Amino acid sequence: MATGPLSGKVALVTGAGSSIGMGRAMALALAAAGARVAMMDVDAASLERSAGDVREIGGDDAVLPIVGDISAWDDAQRAVRETIDGLGGLHVLINHAGINARYAGLPESEHPPFWELPPEVWRRVVDVNVNGPFLMARAAVGHMVSQGWGRVIGVTTNLDTMIRGIPYGPSKAGHEALVAAMATELEGTGVTVNALLPGGGTNTNFNQRWDRDRSALVQPEVMGPPAVWLASDGSGGVNGMRVIAMHWDEGRSAEANMERAAAPAAWPQLGRKPRSG
Repeated sequence: MATGPLSGKVALVTGAGSSIGMGRAMALALAAAGARVAMMDVDAASLERSAGDVREIGGDDAVLPIVGDISAWDDAQRAVRETIDGLGGLHVLINHAGINARYAGLPESEHPPFWELPPEVWRRVVDVNVNGPFLMARAAVGHMVSQGWGRVIGVTTNLDTMIRGIPYGPSKAGHEALVAAMATELEGTGVTVNALLPGGGTNTNFNQRWDRDRSALVQPEVMGPPAVWLASDGSGGVNGMRVIAMHWDEGRSAEANMERAAAPAAWPQLGRKPRSG
């Protein structure tokens, strides 16, 4: 097993199956930092492939693939229970899983205005992108509060994306508002909640239609270093913040990176200050 700043910690990462996804990239980074990692996804085949990559770093005993749908309460509870039983605890939850209209059944060739959007597409995107993170946090945070330590990281998106691209943008705005609200309620418990986002168009399945040089996109691996730090003991004083991964520089101190890459979650113009965990 790898050793590092997350040795002894157990993390649960949702949406961890895609071979070019941010969930897989964060799971790899967490394992390299010493964490044991439960990886959750709805796609069993892709999940097993990505879990195999993490096993190469952490070993068989440090990885647990869990097939499940974060928008189903039974699956959320089961994922938390299996993580605790299978890996010996739960300290970090990364709410990464999310979908857009195409994954909710809207044909690739269709881009209707919101007044023509099929209601079932709206409902499915909101169910995964807003209800899912709530259900996962609802299932996990009680355990974290009881142990007096925990980290919840919600993967959101750029502020300008939140006000366009219905239903994806508004659903991510809802997730970030949830991050800020949970952070407020968890003050003083030892459990923190923060948002992490890549900062631009990312080289993942969401951008399959990108027909130019894919190296121009933000690469999923940028999510790894800030995710590891937000999951660590060192981030204990950071709560209710949003961190832009593409602005995180491993050559800088955490303080310098937070100064450069972070702002209060959910619309910084509201003027909230960072909160202590």
